[in-house]
Amino acid sequence: MSADRRIEAITKRIVERSKPTRELYLERTRRAITKGVHRSTLSCGNLAHGFAVCSPGDKAALAGDIVPNLGIITSYNDMLSAHQPFETYPAQIRKAAAEVGGVAQVAGGVPAMCDGVTQGQPGMELSLFSRDAIAMSAGIGLSHNMFDSTVYLGVCDKIVPGLMIAALTFGHLPAVFVPAGPMTTGLPNDEKSRIRQLYAEGKVGREELLEAESKSYHGPGTCTFYGTANSNQMLMEIMGFHLPGASFINPGTPLRDALTREATKRALAITALGNEFTPAGEMIDERSIVNGVVGLHATGGSTNHTMHLLAMARAGGIKLTWEDISELSDIVPLLARVYPNGLADVNHFHAAGGMGFLIKQLLKAGYVHDDVRTVYGQGLTAYAIDPKLADDGTVRREPSSEASADPKVLTTFDKPFQSNGGLKMLTGSLGKAVIKISAVKPERHVIEAPAIVFNDQQELQEAFKAGKLERDFIAVVRFQGPRANGMPELHRLTPPLGVLQDRGFKVALVTDGRMSGASGKVPAAIHVTPEAVDGGPIAKIKDGDIIRLDAVAGTLEVLVNPGEFAARPAVTVNLDENEYGMGRELFASFRRIAGPADQGASVLF
Repeated sequence: MSADRRIEAITKRIVERSKPTRELYLERTRRAITKGVHRSTLSCGNLAHGFAVCSPGDKAALAGDIVPNLGIITSYNDMLSAHQPFETYPAQIRKAAAEVGGVAQVAGGVPAMCDGVTQGQPGMELSLFSRDAIAMSAGIGLSHNMFDSTVYLGVCDKIVPGLMIAALTFGHLPAVFVPAGPMTTGLPNDEKSRIRQLYAEGKVGREELLEAESKSYHGPGTCTFYGTANSNQMLMEIMGFHLPGASFINPGTPLRDALTREATKRALAITALGNEFTPAGEMIDERSIVNGVVGLHATGGSTNHTMHLLAMARAGGIKLTWEDISELSDIVPLLARVYPNGLADVNHFHAAGGMGFLIKQLLKAGYVHDDVRTVYGQGLTAYAIDPKLADDGTVRREPSSEASADPKVLTTFDKPFQSNGGLKMLTGSLGKAVIKISAVKPERHVIEAPAIVFNDQQELQEAFKAGKLERDFIAVVRFQGPRANGMPELHRLTPPLGVLQDRGFKVALVTDGRMSGASGKVPAAIHVTPEAVDGGPIAKIKDGDIIRLDAVAGTLEVLVNPGEFAARPAVTVNLDENEYGMGRELFASFRRIAGPADQGASVLF
C-alpha cells in the first residue's frame, strides 16, 4: 500500500533535511556491524569477567562466536506498578533463549521514576532529565560488548524514549521492546477527575481523594488512561519495535507470557548470526518516525512526544521538527477516544480492536508507510492483527476485524471523531508552543483574555484557594522550562483551572513547562520556547496583558504594542530553591546544557 501523497511529501522533506546526519549515522552503524560478533574482540580476562556467573554450558557457548547472547536492559523496580511485572521477565527470557540455543544475560538496569508519584513534588524536576540518564545507563550496560542482540524492558513516560535513544545509539544491534501491559480497569477516569475537582474545591477531604486514587491505580501494569506511558506502547508497536499485538495485553496473563517468550526468540533470530539480521539503526528510518507521529495523532497521544520523538529521531540521525508534527496533525484524523480524550481507558481501546484495528484503518487511508522494516520481519500490514493464545501456549494472530467492537472508542478512517489529530504547534510573538486540543471543546479553541502571571505553580494554587481567580484570564506559569528547573509536569494546575472553566469562565494556560499525556479539557499552550530563564518573550508578560491563544489559526500572541513589548526587560527570578534537594543538585550540569523544547529538550543532542 502506498502512503497518502501529503504524508509522502512530509517524509521526503524529513529525508532531505536529515541527509547529512543520517548518512553519517548509518556509516558509523555499518562500520560497527562489519566488526562482527564483538565477543571475539574481548581478551580472555574480559570474557572471563563477562560470563563468570554463568552455568558451565553457557560459559562454553559464550567462549565462541557461534551462540547468540541476548542482552537484557530492564527498568524493573517493585515500587512502581508498570515496572513491577518485569521482576520475573529475566527468568522467562533466559528459559526461552535456551530453548532456541541462545544465552541471555541482564546487561544492566535503568532508573524508572513515576511522574504520578512525584507530581507537584521536588522530584518531578528530575523527570524529564531521567530520559537522557536512562539512555546513558543503558549505554553503560551495553558497553561491555558481550551481546548479539538486545531486549528492552520498559513502559512508562521517560523510560521508553530513553531506551529507544540507547537502542539507536547501539544501532548495530537488533533491539526488541518487551512491554508489561496495562493494569486492569479500576475506578473510571472521569470519576477520578470528578473527585479531584471536588477536592480542589474543598468539597471532599483527603480520605475520599486517596480512596479514589487507590481505586484508580490498584495493581500491576501501567495506568489505564492514555498518557505518555500508553502512548509509548502505541509508538513501539506502530514503529515496529514490538511484536504485532504486544502493546496492551494485561500483566500476568498467559498471552502476556507467550508474547514475552516469542519476543525473546525473535530477538535471537534477527542477529547477525542468522539470515534475518535486523540492526535497529537500519530498521528505524524516516518512514518509521513518520508512522509514529501519525499514530500519535490518530490516538490523541501525549504532548510529551513533541519532545521525545524529536530526541529519539535525532539518536538515529533523523531531524524531525515541530512543524512536521503539526502538519501531520492537520492531515491525520482522530480515530480513538481514550481518556482524557474520551471516557474509555486503554483496556476498552484494546477490546474495541486496539492497535490491529487502528493500523488497518491507517493503512487503508494511506496515512502510514507499509514498506518499513520491523522486528517481525514484515511490513506494517503484519501488525493489522488481533493477538490470541493458541492451544499450544504460543501466540496466534488473526486478521483484525473490519468493524470496531465499540465505535464510541475506536472508529474507521472515513468516520473520524475529528478531522485532525489535535496536536498543533503555535507560533507568534510569544515564541513557539504546543497545544493538544483533542479533549478541548471547539468553543474553547480560541481564548483571548488578560494574563495573570505566576512564577511557579504553587502561586496559582494559592491564588485559586484565596478566590482571586474568579474571572476570565490566561494563566502564565513561567520559569518551568528545562534550563530553569528541569521542566516538570504541572498537572496540579488542571483541577483548579478545570473548576474555573466549569464555572463558566474563559481560562487557558500558557507555560514553558509541561502538561504531558493527561492534557485535558483546558486549553494549554505548553513547552513555550524560548523559555523564561533564557529571556524569552514569556518573561516579559505582565498582569493584564491581553493574550490570544488561537488553536485554529495556530497562533500565540501577546496583544501589546510591538515596540513597547520589545523594549520591556525580561523578568528574572531567583531559582536557588530549584538547585538542591531530592537529588536536584546532581542534575545542575543537565540544567545548564539542556536544549530547547523544540529540539527535544535533551542534554545529548
